[in-house]
Amino acid sequence: MSAMTIESAGQALISLKDITKVYGSGTAAVHALRGVDLKIEAGEFVAVMGPSGSGKSTCMNILGCLDTPTSGTYRFKGMDVGSLSRDGRALLRRNYFGFVFQGFNLLSRTSALENVELPLIYRGVPAGRRHERARDALRAVGLEGWEYHTPAELSGGQQQRVAIARAMVIEPEVLMADEPTGNLDSTRGREIMELLRSFNAERGVTVVMVTHDAGMAHYAQRTVRFLDGLIDSEEMNRKGAAS
Repeated sequence: MSAMTIESAGQALISLKDITKVYGSGTAAVHALRGVDLKIEAGEFVAVMGPSGSGKSTCMNILGCLDTPTSGTYRFKGMDVGSLSRDGRALLRRNYFGFVFQGFNLLSRTSALENVELPLIYRGVPAGRRHERARDALRAVGLEGWEYHTPAELSGGQQQRVAIARAMVIEPEVLMADEPTGNLDSTRGREIMELLRSFNAERGVTVVMVTHDAGMAHYAQRTVRFLDGLIDSEEMNRKGAAS
């Protein structure tokens, strides 16, 4: 990646050490994270759980370079993310991370193909190559033939597939998924989880997913539970569980 050097030999892909996050000050201060240590290896599928206000979403925002910690060290592939400028963090995010959200976040008046092309436009990819990669991404999520449908013409599950294609079109090393099945029924939710698991298993994409649903968390290899701004527990999930 231009303007920065990343060294990853012998190190965890993601490493958090004594991360804190405080919003506000004085008596109004909110301690969202109180000293979090976490390591995620390349190729892992990690589910992050916890009640509202436990710190899981704050942690995800820091991991995805959408927010910065108050103190502590975040290393990505050995690089101290805290040493980067705002532009440097944006460059890191743009080149290494894909994002999928509960609300899909699709542009309502543009086609599925155009929605998937957006990250490539920001990268300056030529139009012909952009169309080709976006079509490939839609094919990978099972939406071949739906390229010119707008979100209003797609089901919730199809919209989330478009969102996943948009995240995957840049070929990210890490896919950050925030409640990706939260707006879907159980059948469509399982389909989305199978899709995420296939990208993890077949392409080696590291997946970090926030979820309230224990059934969906079982698709991951490891579950990390937050409580009161700290990691309360970690457990390995039975491989292949899909309850």
